[in-house]
Amino acid sequence: MKQDYYEILGISKGASTAEIKKAYRKKALEYHPDKNPGDTKAEEMFKKAAEAYEVLSNPDKRARYDQFGHAAFDGAGGFGGGGMNMDDIFSQFGDIFGSAFGGGFGGFGGGGQRRVKGSNLRIRVKLTLEEVANGVEKKVKVRRKKQAAGVTYQTCTTCGGRGQVTKITNTILGRMQTATTCSTCGGSGQILDKKPHDADAQGLKIEEETVAIKIPAGVEEGMQLKVPGKGNEAPGNGVPGDLLVAIETQDHETLKREGDNLHYDLYVSISEAVLGTSKEIDAVGGKVRIKLEPGIQSGKILRLRGKGISSINGYGSGDLLVHVNVWTPKELNKEQRDFFERMQGNDNFEPRPEKSDKSFFEKVKDMFS
Repeated sequence: MKQDYYEILGISKGASTAEIKKAYRKKALEYHPDKNPGDTKAEEMFKKAAEAYEVLSNPDKRARYDQFGHAAFDGAGGFGGGGMNMDDIFSQFGDIFGSAFGGGFGGFGGGGQRRVKGSNLRIRVKLTLEEVANGVEKKVKVRRKKQAAGVTYQTCTTCGGRGQVTKITNTILGRMQTATTCSTCGGSGQILDKKPHDADAQGLKIEEETVAIKIPAGVEEGMQLKVPGKGNEAPGNGVPGDLLVAIETQDHETLKREGDNLHYDLYVSISEAVLGTSKEIDAVGGKVRIKLEPGIQSGKILRLRGKGISSINGYGSGDLLVHVNVWTPKELNKEQRDFFERMQGNDNFEPRPEKSDKSFFEKVKDMFS
């Protein structure tokens, strides 16, 4: 089981943005590779702290994590525990450390060279209710920037391949060292040497690629999944950005979703309600047949357990709630009217709700319990 993000950073669930940033900086400084050379356990803790910060520092991701836990980012979505390597961490969160560790955050590997990350791409994927219930793999065509064939790079002479330039200034407090991104190479540590005619100024060209996206069961409208490394590539030895997938859901013709539960409105005639019947209704796994007992009342809710949506947290499935509505005809022929007129005042037709028959408000309370 993955460790809780708040526990990793040593903060409470009500921690502010500033407290989250402060806690992450403390943990990352403690486990930074420069302070713990060759210590694989420290490196793992360093990655865990970055993973926790990546989620909790983003309001949308934090809200999803608070609601769904780690399941909100499993599979194709989120951090996934392996979607970000050390270079990703150095390039993405370098601003938190300022001049720590020799003037830059990118002091890991390659002589301290930073690896620039390519930009992320965003797409929308529309799902049917059946796809939401069962999970699905979608193959989409994405136009992303990739390094052109034949392109070559050389080490930036301005920063010596570090991606940063260091400046030392004398102040009343003493000599101050600051590090800024190299303006010549944009932080990649490399500059373009040779490029084909169809590449851009960074040696990249747009190509179409088919990307498979595994979408877990139980996703909801507005959720965002992440496919690591399928965004735009970066020039030189940079790492690719990510493909961010926004989820949209289509309305079902007869089923309505509420969390992990589904609702179905079933209309029956007066005779069916009186005599009892069986009906075939829609469910996400196909048609199911249900039996209505004689004398069923309008407003009765039948619960089909496990026939709803699979929980994104992996806690089973919701239920299918069938709302029974007895349809009252608006027009009657003479024979029908005569029958109902004879039934007026009939003791058997007088309403006599039993104690077990719940009120409307009790039924609504049960639906949300």
